[in-house]
Amino acid sequence: MATRRLLLLSPASCLRRTTALGAAAAPGLRRGYSSADSSQHLHRSIVPTMHFQKSLPRLPVPKLEDTVRRYLNAQKPLLDDDQFRKTEELGRSFEHGIGRELQEQLVAQDKQNKHTSYISGPWFDMYLSSRESVVLNFNPFMSFNPDPKAEYNDQLTRATNMTVSAIRFLKTLRAGYLEPEIFHLSPDKSDTQTFRRLIRFVPSSLSWFGAYMVNAYPLDMSQYFRLFNSTRLPKLSRDELFTDEKAKHLLVLRNGNFYVFDVFDRDGNIVKPSEIQAHLKYILSDNSPAPAFPLAYLPSENRDIWALLRQKLLNNGNEEVLQKVDSAVFCLCLDDFPIKDLVHLSHTMLHGDGINRWYDKSFNLILSKDGNAAIHFEHSWGDGVAVLRFHNEVFKDSTQKPAVTPQSQPAAVDSSSAVQKLSFKLNDALKAGITKAKQNFDATMETLTLDFIQFKKGGKEFLKQKKISPDAVAQLSFQMAFLRQYGQTVATYESCSTAAFKHGRTETIRPASIYTKKCTEAFVRQPPKHSTEELQQMIAECSKYHGQLTKEAAMGQGFDRHLFSLRYLAASKGIPLPDIYQDQAYAQLNHNILSTSTLSSPAVNIGGFAPVVPDGFGVAYGVHDDWIGCSTSSYPARNVHEFLQCVHKSLEDIFHVLEGKHINS
Repeated sequence: MATRRLLLLSPASCLRRTTALGAAAAPGLRRGYSSADSSQHLHRSIVPTMHFQKSLPRLPVPKLEDTVRRYLNAQKPLLDDDQFRKTEELGRSFEHGIGRELQEQLVAQDKQNKHTSYISGPWFDMYLSSRESVVLNFNPFMSFNPDPKAEYNDQLTRATNMTVSAIRFLKTLRAGYLEPEIFHLSPDKSDTQTFRRLIRFVPSSLSWFGAYMVNAYPLDMSQYFRLFNSTRLPKLSRDELFTDEKAKHLLVLRNGNFYVFDVFDRDGNIVKPSEIQAHLKYILSDNSPAPAFPLAYLPSENRDIWALLRQKLLNNGNEEVLQKVDSAVFCLCLDDFPIKDLVHLSHTMLHGDGINRWYDKSFNLILSKDGNAAIHFEHSWGDGVAVLRFHNEVFKDSTQKPAVTPQSQPAAVDSSSAVQKLSFKLNDALKAGITKAKQNFDATMETLTLDFIQFKKGGKEFLKQKKISPDAVAQLSFQMAFLRQYGQTVATYESCSTAAFKHGRTETIRPASIYTKKCTEAFVRQPPKHSTEELQQMIAECSKYHGQLTKEAAMGQGFDRHLFSLRYLAASKGIPLPDIYQDQAYAQLNHNILSTSTLSSPAVNIGGFAPVVPDGFGVAYGVHDDWIGCSTSSYPARNVHEFLQCVHKSLEDIFHVLEGKHINS
């Protein structure tokens, strides 16, 4: 299914979030927490972490007529008149026929399940029932910026500091001390100590309303517990999510070898950083060669194949070691090579060589030989909002309050007894399975191309001066680039978080519209026919409409999730697939050739993901104050280098027009 990856973040850059980096962005603000015990916790929020969870609003089920209207609006730029008439007829027939019955059932079902959202169950099912490999098809990455203090980017130093900060995050979260995640529309009123002191006394059943009164929007945090001690377990037909919060050990992978050691003592306190440093130094000094049959290839397989092989592992006496892998706090991956450039970084963090990741863990924290770091995460358990919060907090804590320095001496402890190297018992069938998994992995990775551009002639500040949405301009440049390269407008997907609602996941923004089609054709095919003022007006129309789509999606008023849920309901009730879903135009709209997601944070260097269809692009981008970055992937059916050249040209043309200049065709 082409809409499967929910990727990184919504484009709600107009909203201000309280996160670890909120303070860095506004140093004059007083934070809503005390310092707590800095060796064990990140901070101690005076407002409990889950204070707003109980009173979060529920994700609305859109009206069926609104969904059909929005669906047809998204189809219009992709179809000719005859195709659109047929699709419109099917849409209206669905709206007044079987769709109405399904809508009534969905609304009734939703009313009986007020503890969750109508999309949560079907969306988990969609992820966990997919039989495709999680590598490239689902798991994205986001890399950290380097530590500002260069000497702290030493692999051992940074691995120790990031590990300690990650475990501090875990302890802060589980103690209820982690500051709640909030969007602030009026930060002068809500991102203040006064607000926090007052809101903490409002009962949880009402607290959301108190925040709403000052234009603050608490976000759902129900996914956060899956960050740690969690793994996606392969099962035939449908995988399972496994979490064991009692486990105290860290899983470390190096050169395809597996190691574990405890990061909590018997009282639940974090082991001394100098001891963690000593254990990691011990692992880094182990000269063991890579295993002849690296187990880590198996989670990259088709899920049913992996499920059968996992059962063979269990049957062959590996239950205890697999339990250690699955229950580990998280997976730390120590690579033995430096990063050459951003393209090499993207390949390394998105998929690597297959032997030094455990792709099923909720996340892998990866550190290269030169201290480049990234989070690679499995996507079924949660979305970008939770992972980015974790990413930001770890970056802030590890750089501002590092647990060790480059001069720190590792503790004088017996790491040879504290660190356990895991050994797997492999029979001929398992060895054959690993060999086949490696062949499949290598063949697939060879087909993926990644590239990156930076447009340095302007960014968010200039666009806001012109009262144009920065996200709309980025999306317009992708539409323009594809038209310039391939001569058509195609299905485009932009992920948007619905975390403002209880158990919200994501919604789709459909950036390809009649407005972008008109604008891109004017820029690419007919620039001399239009005055600069006319082109400026077209950009403004695109911006306004994109802003409307973004707002609707963030408020749970898109159409993709609603249509998906109605289809899921029909299948679960044994109802024949309604005609709207059998329309070629529906399949085409959900074959997302341009799959896009935006990510912006002072902690993030670059993020990325693979295309969701063989003839698509995976476009991760960020609009910064004075530049725009775009990291894009493709398979052989598309030319990613040429596409990015076209994106750069499109951005140049858009900025030229907004500056009041003429463009050359």
